[in-house]
Amino acid sequence: MTDDLTLAAELVREAGVLARRMLDGGLETHHKTSVSDVVSAADHAAEELVVSRLRAERPEDGLIGEEGTADSSTAAGGRTWYIDPVDGTYNFLFGLPYWCAAIALGERPDPDGPIVPILGAVYHPFADELWLGGRDHPTSCNGVPVPPLVDAPLSQLSVASYLHPATLPDDGAREPLMAILQRAATVRMLGSGSIELASVAAGRLGAWAQHDSLDWDWLPGVALVTAAGGVTEVIHHRGHRWHIAANAQAVAEISSAIKSSAIVG
Repeated sequence: MTDDLTLAAELVREAGVLARRMLDGGLETHHKTSVSDVVSAADHAAEELVVSRLRAERPEDGLIGEEGTADSSTAAGGRTWYIDPVDGTYNFLFGLPYWCAAIALGERPDPDGPIVPILGAVYHPFADELWLGGRDHPTSCNGVPVPPLVDAPLSQLSVASYLHPATLPDDGAREPLMAILQRAATVRMLGSGSIELASVAAGRLGAWAQHDSLDWDWLPGVALVTAAGGVTEVIHHRGHRWHIAANAQAVAEISSAIKSSAIVG
């Protein structure tokens, strides 16, 4: 039987290659919650590719996909695969290179506790970069281990995030983000959380902070960052969940910035 990491690597690469091939032929699309929240036939086809193989090779594992897959786990620890077939669909459809296929395998040892990532896999087709990492698997890019993350202050680091225009009036989202950005060296918004988190794991970006991230956007990168020696944290503040990833020192500074942005509501 294919081991989990090898299986994840094969699936994200196949999903990414399929999506890019479909893009060249033109795609049917529709919007979900906003003009920028778009889904295409490639999203659905890539998710079906991943799901069909996981159902065959890991029938006891749960499956959660961005495009609607929801299979319950019967495996020990509630083993579940989280699938983002095309992360950065807006970029994908408009010719911007920052999109990827991403998968995480996680478990929940405590039924009331958080999901614990076992592994993460991210394939960036335009760069032909395959990121793998997780428990007992130091993070690598195309088979080459990344240097371990070391402590550095936020003032010396870039930070990646995203704030949807519709969220701007929400003080509970905007003010903590502004508190973070004011302490950073610079900010980048690439439009694909998994590429940004893989870039944090590699040291290309210094930190990542975003509110209310979804499991398929968060967990693949958590596995990569932690397997590279970094730290991740989720903070509940003013009605939002803030997802943070960086070296330990920067995570502590970002956490402090969020909590000091205003009195908790």
